[in-house]
Amino acid sequence: MYEVVAFWKVMAKGPARARGLIAALLFLFGSQASGAAPNWTLDPTASVITYQSVKKNTIVETNKIRNITGTLSSAGDAKVTFDLNSVDTGVDLRNVRMRFLFFETFKYPTAELTAKVDPAAFGDLATKRRVKATLPFRLNLHGVDKDLEASVVVTMISDTMVSVASEAPVAVHVEDFGLLPNIDKLQQAANVTNIVPTASVSFDFVFTADGSKPAATQAAAASSADVGPVATDAAKANFSDEECLNRFAVLSRTGAIYFRPASARLDAKSRPLLTEVEGVVGKCPSLKVEVSGYTDSDGSPEANKLLSERRAQAVADALVAAGIPRNQVSSTGYGEERPVAANDTPKNKALNRRIEFSATKL
Repeated sequence: MYEVVAFWKVMAKGPARARGLIAALLFLFGSQASGAAPNWTLDPTASVITYQSVKKNTIVETNKIRNITGTLSSAGDAKVTFDLNSVDTGVDLRNVRMRFLFFETFKYPTAELTAKVDPAAFGDLATKRRVKATLPFRLNLHGVDKDLEASVVVTMISDTMVSVASEAPVAVHVEDFGLLPNIDKLQQAANVTNIVPTASVSFDFVFTADGSKPAATQAAAASSADVGPVATDAAKANFSDEECLNRFAVLSRTGAIYFRPASARLDAKSRPLLTEVEGVVGKCPSLKVEVSGYTDSDGSPEANKLLSERRAQAVADALVAAGIPRNQVSSTGYGEERPVAANDTPKNKALNRRIEFSATKL
């Protein structure tokens, strides 16, 4: 009854104002009238998500995830998906570290936010045009689901465009998603200390009613603010030599190639990273890749060298089996030589049991 009375009051003020209220009512209450309400689609050129991290206790870095998709149904079901391969730090090497060492995109390429928006909570959006609320949501990241909440500001930008933005940053604790060991990998790769294991995440998701077009001024503003989709590795035909070297160096630090104990037989858990390596080698046709194997110091040096050679050869054979030309891949085993840590703890020994990739010109 309230909606009907409000409708006639606004009609008296003019048709343009009435159309705005009609759009809002359809959005907020349309689930009660079958088929009346539109669904909404996230506009990736106008939407943005950023996260801030702190290293060395005082240095703050702000990064973005550029490729975002999402939907908001007339019933209030929201889903937003983030392509973690589109993480943007402004530097290719840092991008690759974040992708492979922290997010482990070769296993978990996307993160997803889901929420249920209660239309009743925004009953006065049509007249106020801007409403604050607390929005519970579920975040799936690194294979883990976590229930969180955000203070949001919902704004009707136009009759067919709605913004859902964070009023304050959302704290995301990396240990909640099993990412704490990956902080160590980042610190070792970047030679930094004291990365704070909590990120502050801010967002502004702009949804447009299905069938409508984003305002040209909005799209232009987004472009000038360095917002919107970017080309990821999957869209590139070939990498530059620098991009190739960056990827080989970082892939070597993932520790995600596994063998059976005292064996050169690849474990099935190695497949995601091997697939990533195959993709990189295939896009670096001017470089020859050396697969290097290393072991810890348990056992005799002679046996360790032989084992490392067999393991490196197993990885090289897997790349060739995937279609990489044989003349582009070689393998070498170094045994217990060149340790990256002292062989004094199980953790350090695991660091020394590794496969690395290096490249030279063909």
